[in-house]
Amino acid sequence: MLYSVLLAAPQGQAGSPLPTFIMMGGIMVVFYFFMIRPQAKKAKEQKKFIDNLQKGDKIVTIAGIHGTINKVNDDNTLQLEVSPGSYIKIEKSALSQEWTTAMQKANAGTIAAADSK
Repeated sequence: MLYSVLLAAPQGQAGSPLPTFIMMGGIMVVFYFFMIRPQAKKAKEQKKFIDNLQKGDKIVTIAGIHGTINKVNDDNTLQLEVSPGSYIKIEKSALSQEWTTAMQKANAGTIAAADSK
């Protein structure tokens, strides 16, 4: 008898959907502010960086190649001087960051490692 009472579902009680909607809305807001918004901001900065490239800028490619821009071509490519008199042709989309930014990040990591010792 006790077993049948425990298995019986309450009759006539319907839960309010409001807490479920509030929880789903909260999850969407958190997802937006922690995932979508920062990624969109970073993509916008990368596009601005690529659009403002000019001859003489020092850059780093995604593959880690450091060089100086020698020529900006109209077909979304660059002529990159990797050592004096040595040039390679790369896609603009293969750029990672400006060289000075890369050097600042590397120096910050070196300083942080030295401070932790």
